[in-house]
Amino acid sequence: MAAAVADAIVRADETVDLLLESGRCPDDILVLTVGEPHPWQQHELSFGADRYWAQLAEGGDVFYAEAASTRPLRRDVVVLAVNEPRSERVEQAARKALGHAGVLLVVCGEPELTAVVFPDANRPVPA
Repeated sequence: MAAAVADAIVRADETVDLLLESGRCPDDILVLTVGEPHPWQQHELSFGADRYWAQLAEGGDVFYAEAASTRPLRRDVVVLAVNEPRSERVEQAARKALGHAGVLLVVCGEPELTAVVFPDANRPVPA
């Protein structure tokens, strides 16, 4: 989903809402950020790192993390918010996100930043 760097998290949140409305379970979804952490991740980390990471293992809800995380992260659906303008970080994060996605990867950001990794991303998908 095309979005300016400043709007990538908002677009990712909209994408999560659409996924949930379409019937996806919250614990199927992982939201990764390339730049600053998602505000919900920041909120959850305020309760401590142990509690934050326990939520990943427990499932039950959408999980938010930084794409640069070294922890094993895997969910059926990954939403990558490209909220960072440096292309080298975006390329690395996109490749990691692709590896974390079991079924679907949705990239929210400027197409120019992700075109190196996903050159056909702006082509329509046949229904």
